[in-house]
Amino acid sequence: MNADQIEADTVSSQTDETPIRHVDRRDWAALAASLDASGHALLPGVLSPAQCEALARGYDDEALYRSRVVMARHGFGRGEYRYFRYPLPSPVHELREAFYPHLARIAQGWNEKLGQDLEYPPTLQGFLDRCHAAGQTRPTPLLLRYRAGDYNCLHQDVYGEHVFPLQLAILLSEPGRDFEGGEFVLTEQRPRMQSRVEVVPLRQGDAVVFAVNQRPVRGARGYYRVAMRHGVSRLRAGERHTLGVIFHDAT
Repeated sequence: MNADQIEADTVSSQTDETPIRHVDRRDWAALAASLDASGHALLPGVLSPAQCEALARGYDDEALYRSRVVMARHGFGRGEYRYFRYPLPSPVHELREAFYPHLARIAQGWNEKLGQDLEYPPTLQGFLDRCHAAGQTRPTPLLLRYRAGDYNCLHQDVYGEHVFPLQLAILLSEPGRDFEGGEFVLTEQRPRMQSRVEVVPLRQGDAVVFAVNQRPVRGARGYYRVAMRHGVSRLRAGERHTLGVIFHDAT
C-alpha cells in the first residue's frame, strides 16, 4: 500500500465527510473549556472504521515513512512507531491542517494566561515556515503499533526550539475486539503535589487532544505552569495502532 492507496481507501469511505468539514463542526468552545480544565479533550468519531483500517494497513509500507523507532532500544517502552515522510498521506495532512487553526486559538489563549509574548500564525503552513526557518524540517506525524506486552513510557513529544503546545492521537483499533489493555494515560504534575493520573477512554476513530508539555492552571496568585506527560499502558492481548498528529516539525 502507498500514499495514493491510503488516500483512495479513505476517500471512498468518506463520501462528503472530509476530515476538514468534520473537525470544523465540533463544539470548539466546549473543547477549549475541557482543555483548560484538564489539559485534554475527547473528540469521538473523528475517523470512520474504514478510514482507521486504511491507515493501519499502511504501517508496513516502507515508502510512507522516513524512520522507524523500536522503543526498547531507547528505553521508551516496548512496541514501535514510524514517522511519516513528506508528502504526508492525504488524510494525515488534512487532519493536521484542519485541527491547527482551532488549536492555535486555544494555544494563543494559553500563552496570554502565562504571560508569554508569542503568537501562532493562523495557518499550519505559516507555523511550519517558522519551524523550517529554524532548521526543524522533518515531519513528525507518526503511526504507532503495539502488540501483546507492549507499552509506551510517559513522555513529551518535544523536537526542537519551536514547540506547538497541543497535539492529538487517534485510536485506529477497536478495544475489546482488536486488543485488550493498552489504555491512553495522561499524568499531571503540579508544584509541590503528587502526580495525578487520568485514563482517557478511546474507541476506534476517537481522538484525544492534549497538552504536549505544559498548560496553564489558575492558582491563588494567577496562572502557573503544570507539566503533563502521556503514555500507553501495557497491552494484554492483540494489536493496537494509533495515529499521532504533532504540529511542530523536528530538527
